[in-house]
Amino acid sequence: MTVLPETDWRRGEGLARIVTALSVRGGAVKLVGGAVRDSLLGLPVSDIDLATPLMPDQVMQRLEKAGIKVVPTGIAHGTVTAIASHERHEITTLRRDVATDGRRATIAFADDWREDAARRDFTINALYADPVTGAVDDFFGGLDDLQAGRIRFIGAAATRIAEDHLRILRFYRFAARFGQGGLDPESHAAVIAARQSLKSLSRERVADELTKILALPDPRAIVGQMASDGMFEVVLPELAPDFAATLDRLLANEDAAAAPPSALRRLSALLPPDAPTAEDVASRLRLSSRQRKYLGALAARRAAPLPPPRQLAHAIGIEAATDVYLLTASPQDAAAAAQLLSVWNVPVLPLKGGDIVARGVTVGPQVASLLKAVEAAWVAEDFPDKARVAALLDQKIGRLSD
Repeated sequence: MTVLPETDWRRGEGLARIVTALSVRGGAVKLVGGAVRDSLLGLPVSDIDLATPLMPDQVMQRLEKAGIKVVPTGIAHGTVTAIASHERHEITTLRRDVATDGRRATIAFADDWREDAARRDFTINALYADPVTGAVDDFFGGLDDLQAGRIRFIGAAATRIAEDHLRILRFYRFAARFGQGGLDPESHAAVIAARQSLKSLSRERVADELTKILALPDPRAIVGQMASDGMFEVVLPELAPDFAATLDRLLANEDAAAAPPSALRRLSALLPPDAPTAEDVASRLRLSSRQRKYLGALAARRAAPLPPPRQLAHAIGIEAATDVYLLTASPQDAAAAAQLLSVWNVPVLPLKGGDIVARGVTVGPQVASLLKAVEAAWVAEDFPDKARVAALLDQKIGRLSD
């Protein structure tokens, strides 16, 4: 029998209170999904989810009676969030699918653990464990797949994908995170055959899964596989022909600069250095306005000669300037720019329009023109002090007088 290793999170006071409340008087509760999978792999556990055959109203009643705060976060789907001893845990009633359309499922509550497991996507995500003894329940060979580093759909791969088309992208993400060796042949063939169905998904769901893939420590192999399999022809037809070389350079520069992964920066690496294209992609993927402008700024600067880091940061901000260097420079220059900008704040020009008017310049367009000219000279001289700015203003006014 496989048993979870002893870990600090298993001894959490909040978890123990929840388990006690749901286990008494004929109740039952088990750990499920990522917490079980990651514990068996010796990985850190962040989300600890629980499953129970109790109905959602019974779950809420039991928790409230035990003095545990409960929030009906997804009550229609049988999910509540319990907050006990400053710990948050999601608890979901066992379910079975009644109908699916590739985007969402109509569910019914169930009381059978295997039936609940059968509706999950991959075998390694359908592992349950007793929260007290740690004994693991495995209905579909997930333990063997976990040991082999094999990502395999439960049952017929095509059926699982037809239930939720997003599972195509999840297959690649889980293969990148947990896979070893080649992809499972049946699962791989099924995602390729079904790739056009990704068009039926909301752009937000596609963007969320794509950014999770790009945020992995090193997504290059799986991104290359997705490109070979025709996935980007469906979800990112703007993929740049030289994306692999750009991604290689970016990962090397991130390593040299000790820069943490950034999904947005890596998405930029997949796109051509063209601002309108980048902004169109961001809009289609329903990214935020800030993210759209950010992607556009990276694309525009990638296509232009690279100015000194501080000048670039003054124009587009420190974060964006750092990303442009990581995307385009050599590892040595990228690391140097990242270090320089990490300890620098973009200064404000120590000059205002009123200062220019006080020098006898008439209020109007000439003031704005002088302000702009002085700022350009100030940036070009690498942001000298106020005295030098005053001298630059004198020069500009003197030329006007001449």
